[in-house]
Amino acid sequence: MSNDLINAISKNNPFQGRLVVRDQNVWGQGFPDVSSLNSHASNAVYDAIEKVRSGQRKVVGITITAERGLGKSHIISRIRHRLQVDGSALFVYMSQCNNLNRIKAEFLTTLATSLKQIGSQGVSQWQYLATVLINEAFNKNYTAQQLINQFPGALVKNPKVVEVLRDKVLSIKPDLENPDIITAILWTLSPDPAYEIFAIRWLAGNSLPQTKADAMGLANVNADDKEAESFSTARQILNLIGDYKPIVVCFDEMETDHCNEIGYTGRQVTAIFAKDLCDKIKRGVLLTSIFPDHWINEVKRLGNADSVVDRIGEQVIELKYLNSDDVINLVSRWLEEFYQENGLTPPHVLYPFDEQKLRALGKERPIVRKVLKWCADNFKFPGTAVDIHPVEPAYNQQISALETTIENYMEDKATLAQALRLGFSAVIGETIENVQIEKVVDIQVKAVDRGYLDFKIVGTENGKDVKIAVAVLQESGGLFVQATLKRLIRYKDFDVTRGCLVRSKQINKGATKAQDCLKTLLSKELGGEWVLLKSEDIKPLLALHFVMKGREDDELTEDQIIDFIHTKRIAIDNYLIREIISDPSG
Repeated sequence: MSNDLINAISKNNPFQGRLVVRDQNVWGQGFPDVSSLNSHASNAVYDAIEKVRSGQRKVVGITITAERGLGKSHIISRIRHRLQVDGSALFVYMSQCNNLNRIKAEFLTTLATSLKQIGSQGVSQWQYLATVLINEAFNKNYTAQQLINQFPGALVKNPKVVEVLRDKVLSIKPDLENPDIITAILWTLSPDPAYEIFAIRWLAGNSLPQTKADAMGLANVNADDKEAESFSTARQILNLIGDYKPIVVCFDEMETDHCNEIGYTGRQVTAIFAKDLCDKIKRGVLLTSIFPDHWINEVKRLGNADSVVDRIGEQVIELKYLNSDDVINLVSRWLEEFYQENGLTPPHVLYPFDEQKLRALGKERPIVRKVLKWCADNFKFPGTAVDIHPVEPAYNQQISALETTIENYMEDKATLAQALRLGFSAVIGETIENVQIEKVVDIQVKAVDRGYLDFKIVGTENGKDVKIAVAVLQESGGLFVQATLKRLIRYKDFDVTRGCLVRSKQINKGATKAQDCLKTLLSKELGGEWVLLKSEDIKPLLALHFVMKGREDDELTEDQIIDFIHTKRIAIDNYLIREIISDPSG
């Protein structure tokens, strides 16, 4: 046995921390795929895409039902990677909703983020759309890269070139309700990252600094109309895409512990929203992934269940459990990739496993996750097992994924706040910066104040009560910034002793009322603080948040995760945690 082989197996377990397909695996490097596993499901989606592409159908609704760990997300990852290669459709992927009362706004954000991903032509799906719009309007055949290369020079020659292009595109899209959508899509061709980022931020329904919005020719959306406007904008974008290609919109396991204001679960809210999309878009495939009991006991019990099921469940596809041959194919494929990456030749394709043991496992008709877990536990030489914390593989995988995806979350107030809250929850009972932390709670607010302040940290310092209100504020629009800061300084109303703003960017100097509120927060009288949000500081807390969310999939417990946070001192030594708790520096 070669030392290289022994070292590779001793130090690298390709199965650890990889039991679950996550967002980054759908968009980035996927897991090894055995195309024959549950091929009936992916083939049904490919067939639906072809029917839409050829004009036989306008919209097809498919629902995949399977128990946890049977491979629903593996199928979705397979479909996305196939579409990225063959370019037969664009792809949108939604796997969470932080606010079920605002699913339309959250979907628009998901749509904008999904279309930012690279498509079949080596450019983003937004840039593909901008290119086909220009080509049709001018009867040309540019590649996206040609337009990107020409963009800076064209802008220098004519600072209003985007307006010229927009007006020409609008001449072939006279029914488009909001011309600014075309303007923003065209700005995604700019090789200047700032313009592209602001364009996508606007397309996601977020306000821009007024000076930037004016420079780009975009009108900011009124925050009061955001939910209604979001659905209208999403529909218009999807229909623009539908003029050129089908679009696959995928809702994957929209699990949440919460209900919306009228008592609908996450699955019910998603099903109703998907049904509305089916009714409104020109061309596409709506793909929903759900557990069988949720499909039967929640979706099928909706008041309008027939109309929902008829649209999103036109085809209901059940995934199959694995047999012995499936197990052999799955494990050998994973091992093949591992040995290729390490430049090694094993004694046999299943090494270091025993084929008979794997076949015996297959006779139990296991789920994919159980097989991968068995492999993770048994991938070792006798006596070479390394004692690692059970949470560490999942945490390391999340940290690795965030190296390339963290910017997707730096504007996501809800996710950032949840990550921070988890960090503080993990240090309850600890003393940090002379403050003993007792609890982390919601701030009791009236309906008009919802959505601004994220949570309250309660503790004691030298015998005195400490109650810190935390507000994560990444919005650029002056009105929302002002509204948040106004609430952050109302200490008596919200029963707090200190306000803490967590933000990564400056506040526009032209937003005078917001600036006044900020000065009040940081004054000696209120003693509030502005803690600078940096990606490297929030990254470990985001990784923990995603591990906690997916703990059932990873077969981890909440206690194990909290123990891992304590053991590795991830929260107690985190700069953001310590800075929020520390005496304000002004």
